[in-house]
Amino acid sequence: MSSHLKNIKNYVAGIDIGGSHITTGIVDLNKGGLLDDFIVRKRVDSKAPAEEIFSAWCMAIQELWQHYGVSSCRLGFAMPGPFNYATGVSLIKGFDKFEALYQMNIREELARCLSIDKEDLRFRNDAEAFLEGEVYGGAAKGYTHAAGVTLGTGFGSAFSHNGQTGDAELSVTQYKGEKIEEFVSTRGIVRRYKELTGRSIRDAREAAELYHSDPDAAAAFNIFAIDLTWILKILIENEQPEIVVIGGSIAHSWELFMKTVIGNISEAMPDAPKIVKAALAENAALVGGAFCFKK
Repeated sequence: MSSHLKNIKNYVAGIDIGGSHITTGIVDLNKGGLLDDFIVRKRVDSKAPAEEIFSAWCMAIQELWQHYGVSSCRLGFAMPGPFNYATGVSLIKGFDKFEALYQMNIREELARCLSIDKEDLRFRNDAEAFLEGEVYGGAAKGYTHAAGVTLGTGFGSAFSHNGQTGDAELSVTQYKGEKIEEFVSTRGIVRRYKELTGRSIRDAREAAELYHSDPDAAAAFNIFAIDLTWILKILIENEQPEIVVIGGSIAHSWELFMKTVIGNISEAMPDAPKIVKAALAENAALVGGAFCFKK
């Protein structure tokens, strides 16, 4: 066993399950931070068969264990919804990801794959985990009331009041006849660009790369900003936060859309809260996921 992990009970592997990746690292529960800043990140095809998805997840976790010279540890997952976090059963259907896992018991499958006790796996909403990490040691530290959203393959929303975080469950909010997640996500930007041009792009990163040379890419981000403003206003009205933290892969392109969003919200809401970019990036969800075992 690595000298880093002699007191294994203080450590949990925080695991962030995204629509295109798995990221994992060891979190020190006492210090509330990532150990050594070492992470394992692997690409995962969320449209693959269940066996392929589980294999990719288990390989990433085993690589982390191998790095620290341990054969197991507790696992705290930041998992997108809809999901039964208490039982570990996936309810994800109709979100263009992880369809193969629908109604499967993820806890049982991973426990079997990794040869560990089912009680050593816990799950929580990914946006909730992200916000808890940011409240504990990131951009929302010191705030009593906070809210957060994650912008990536999907859309996540969360609140934190007096240190208690929860899922704001806004991804399924109806907007223009569809779920808002269809607009404020990677596929929203990709779809909007295709509607404007008739051409396909891979993801939001490609749209960002085209932003300064292609007016249609800029237009796609401008429409994204309008749609994001709409749902952020609902989150702010519902939760009355002092600060809103924005994270997820699309937040890396902050300068392309957030000035518009912040301007729109400030104009519509005179007492609008501070809106900031996440400080811990993806490490926030790792810390928040591991904190499943701190409660």
